[in-house]
Amino acid sequence: MPRQPRINIPDIAQHIIQRGNNKEPCFYNADDYAVYLAKMEEYAAKFEVEIHAFVLMPNHVHMLLTPKLESAISKFMQALGRYYVQYINRTYGRSGTLWEGRYRATVVGTDAYFLQVSRYIELNPVRSKIVLKPSDYPWSSYQHNAMDNHIDMIIAHHSYLSLGKNTGDRKFTYCHFVNLTMPTSIVNLIRNSTNKSWAIGDEAFITQIEQQLSRRLSPINKTHGKHFS
Repeated sequence: MPRQPRINIPDIAQHIIQRGNNKEPCFYNADDYAVYLAKMEEYAAKFEVEIHAFVLMPNHVHMLLTPKLESAISKFMQALGRYYVQYINRTYGRSGTLWEGRYRATVVGTDAYFLQVSRYIELNPVRSKIVLKPSDYPWSSYQHNAMDNHIDMIIAHHSYLSLGKNTGDRKFTYCHFVNLTMPTSIVNLIRNSTNKSWAIGDEAFITQIEQQLSRRLSPINKTHGKHFS
């Protein structure tokens, strides 16, 4: 079956996952994480991609991004992936691929859907039992979105901005939201939707994107958005 073309719609957020080949590590020490983050910031500015949330796990990465131009995310991920593979191979004297094929991506609706995906990303280290609390993991946008550790490249999405009248209120509300128990149904919904490139959003959003692309982006029964109501 031929690959589906990438969804390239400006100003629509996307959840991105890129995994290490055969689930092997992508990051070996703190310097590697720092290099990856620096190039994320550089290429996001170059290709006009807004970064809202991310987590760098030992063997994969998650990002929540909004492209400002068509094909911006594809160019961003290609440049970032290429640079980082070269860095890892040069630094550790290795060769060959680092990533497991193409990155996975799906479009995300706004408000409740966007915020659920954001906390799904930042709770990854907790679900993986690397840390007990998201605040304990240093390689995550939670440090910026819920705490006082400013990260220059994070650009607040309007769904996040709606959480409060000022920075302090937004951080407080977001922190409380992230630390609530996340239902397994929502975790599975986000995971399955991203793996299968289904859109995440309400029926109106999904129908709009499907009509725009002339392509199905949801399971046949179209019940996957109801868990967010």
